[in-house]
Amino acid sequence: MFPTDSMHHVKELKDKIDSVRFAMFTCTDKYGHLIATPMTNQEMGPAGELWFFTSINTDLWENIAHQPEVNASFAEPKDGLYVSVSGTAERVVDPVKVHELWNPFVEAWLPSGPDDPHVALIRVVPHSAEYWDTAANKMVSLFAVARAALTGEPPKVDPVEHGKIDL
Repeated sequence: MFPTDSMHHVKELKDKIDSVRFAMFTCTDKYGHLIATPMTNQEMGPAGELWFFTSINTDLWENIAHQPEVNASFAEPKDGLYVSVSGTAERVVDPVKVHELWNPFVEAWLPSGPDDPHVALIRVVPHSAEYWDTAANKMVSLFAVARAALTGEPPKVDPVEHGKIDL
């Protein structure tokens, strides 16, 4: 059986961000300003949803209630990988899921542990992602940037290094 387009797109996104630990999570505050917070992606679910821990006592929690459209940007500069995921955030209070995703790294930020009633999750259902991946042509890209610096012309980037994933 061949995977559906949706399953293929989820796998493509997972392959891109699976090894990137941190994301800049951008939401809109009550004044309409964009606010970015470093967050750790805990899991990508089978439908492509991203899971993040937070506290219900944060501005992020309130911001999502008022404006659920968010962005999570992943970057691994040493590998030449940049991924921007746009989606709709959902505030989730689910002690079972909290325990399922809990790990020692989360405890550094939420020291009261998984049974703290303030610990919650954010589930992001992505609708699209855009990526720039120069890992395959790292030397070519470095040469193009160096040449651009010398000539004053923008670097020519191979179009296969940039793509969009609709989810």
